[in-house]
Amino acid sequence: MSRSLQIPTYTSKDLPILVASMLPMSVLLNYFLYDEGYFGSSGTFLLATLTTFVVLGLAFLTYSFVAISLRNRFPAEAQLLKRMAICISIFVLMSAVYISLLLLSYDHFHFLGYEYSENDFGLAYTSFVVVNVFLTFLNEGIYRFERYRATITETEQLKKEYIQSQLLGLKSQMNPHFLFNSLNTLSSLINEDADKAEDFLDHMSKVYRYLLRNNDEQLVTVETELGFIHSYYHLLKARHAEGLQLHIDVPESHRSYMIPPLTLQMIVENAMSQNEVSKSNPLLISIHAVYEWLEVKNSVQPKMNNQDVFCEVIDNIANKFRLLCQQELIIRQNRRERIIQLPLITNKELVVA
Repeated sequence: MSRSLQIPTYTSKDLPILVASMLPMSVLLNYFLYDEGYFGSSGTFLLATLTTFVVLGLAFLTYSFVAISLRNRFPAEAQLLKRMAICISIFVLMSAVYISLLLLSYDHFHFLGYEYSENDFGLAYTSFVVVNVFLTFLNEGIYRFERYRATITETEQLKKEYIQSQLLGLKSQMNPHFLFNSLNTLSSLINEDADKAEDFLDHMSKVYRYLLRNNDEQLVTVETELGFIHSYYHLLKARHAEGLQLHIDVPESHRSYMIPPLTLQMIVENAMSQNEVSKSNPLLISIHAVYEWLEVKNSVQPKMNNQDVFCEVIDNIANKFRLLCQQELIIRQNRRERIIQLPLITNKELVVA
């Protein structure tokens, strides 16, 4: 299967800049070479302009390749002056080579009667260097502006994802069914076992405290999120008893990593909404560490009339990880189990501040 050729670009404005700079430069250069004869006939004007424009256009693409290579080699903000100095130095040398080859080729082929002179080289070379220095600063300015605009766009998208995350994450806790079920469970425990009722109320307060304190944060530690999941599971366990089983095996070495808040809750809640939860066929959920990933696994036992919101939930989580650390989720599912692997984030990996 063939792929179209992709020409690397320094900014999205490379083509307009090429035309806007190299076309006038072609006219100016030919005026230096042919004087008034350049405008003597439309045929001479068009042929000389087109030929020179093609040559200068190829030179522009070569300069762009060099600039892109240097940007990739020195990407840091602190390396900007170094990168610009090297870039301009290389362009000055390349300009001498290009202008020399252009003028000597015109002389060799006697193109439109041209004969080489050092004065022509001086004028052409000086003009070309000035234009190249100007374009270097112009391209860098456009590149930095586009980066700034992309950062603003990503930040706005991230805010949108977090608003959606809060809605999805809070939906099960804040709707009347969850609250009424929790209160009914609490009421039953008060009559049956006051100590269990007090413990249930303690975990319920921890769940809502976490939601109020952390749902506006971009990241929380795995330790913090697991503490929340422990309390959240306690509330679910009081209702479903042996119908739900959660196993957590995350070593201390992985608990200082970070993930977006409510990530685990969204996955657990989604697993419960899609699968049967019963004593005879318990829903099994496990959370454990795999290298620098957090793996959430659940058994697959679909409900008869489940509402499939899996894609919506996973897209929301995936977009947050993509924006925060530029990593993708790994999802595997078969008839028996579903596995979601979440990349663990360090402060060094964080992209959006």
